[in-house]
Amino acid sequence: MSDMLRAPAEVKYADELDWLESVDDGPKPFSWRLSPKMVRLFILGSERADGLDREIAQKWFGDRSFVERAIVTLASDRGLLLIGDPGTGKSWLAELLSAAISRNSTLVVQGTAGTTEDHIKYSWNVSMVIAKGQSRASMIPSPIMTAMETGVIGRFEELTRSTSDVQDALISILSEKYVSIPELDDDNIVFAKPGFSIIATANSRDRGVNDLSSALKRRFNFVRIPVVTNKKSEAEIVRFRTEELLRRHNIELEVPPTLLDVLLQSFADLRAAAASAGSDDERLESALSTAEQIGVLEDAILHSNFFGARTLTSETLASSLVGSLARRSPEDLAILNKYWHGVIEPRSREQSGEWEGFLSGGRQAIATLS
Repeated sequence: MSDMLRAPAEVKYADELDWLESVDDGPKPFSWRLSPKMVRLFILGSERADGLDREIAQKWFGDRSFVERAIVTLASDRGLLLIGDPGTGKSWLAELLSAAISRNSTLVVQGTAGTTEDHIKYSWNVSMVIAKGQSRASMIPSPIMTAMETGVIGRFEELTRSTSDVQDALISILSEKYVSIPELDDDNIVFAKPGFSIIATANSRDRGVNDLSSALKRRFNFVRIPVVTNKKSEAEIVRFRTEELLRRHNIELEVPPTLLDVLLQSFADLRAAAASAGSDDERLESALSTAEQIGVLEDAILHSNFFGARTLTSETLASSLVGSLARRSPEDLAILNKYWHGVIEPRSREQSGEWEGFLSGGRQAIATLS
């Protein structure tokens, strides 16, 4: 795992998955590696009531009902569509589900305007076709076709960003569970093996880009992942991801809990301001998601480690926040400047502490970018 920039979940948590598989005596649908109860436990973590001999860490933070509905959907013959705002953990949940069920989360198609039907069905090795003609040997299966042939989970990221032709090609795969290969005379149908399913993700902000057809919607069970608004839950997510970052980079750096509170409160303030804004020009372009909070903190930690005193300060955190959220100039800078003067300045006078450095660092960053 040390030679991977980012190990997939089945590699990263291989020891946990091996152990859970060894003690799992529950019924398993199809070719699943773990029973539904163990899949849920792997994702949400163990509790004392589970009676296990070892602790399983929580990896996804959200309502357990979302995870349970997702698992139940995959145990049927329907596709699963995880939909929500950017940064709500849809892709991470999809990866964890695939890792626990199939021990393979890497059969992924990324939806874009350039995604074609070949990306979800098959293409051809041109040099082999020229040399020996079209055959199964010269065919290049897509990740989705590979998932069908092996009876595992295939993933489709950002489904609504792909064109209607690509979406329509998914309909036959989800309903008929096979792919025809008209170029071949023999062995020209790939049937899905038991255990095959598709987990797709879609951003609710992409509504209207390439809306799903009614036919495709009927073949998915929708699980809507809401934005995390509970401060305690959000703090757990940010702390979990931060500890992961420090381990990955072998960084020994203290992240004071008070600074985490400053970050969480700042994002809560900015979300409230965005909700009450009268137009898009009065809102930051950022979605202000939990994932973006993690990005701000990651930037501040790395800057402190490489260019600071190996201690995270409120000044560095403020500079990172402004640099990450000021995407439009001058609109975003004006919004942040208003927030710093109207909210951070009086708060620093009333509460002092970390807010004083946060005020100073933010002012300097805004001035630099203006």
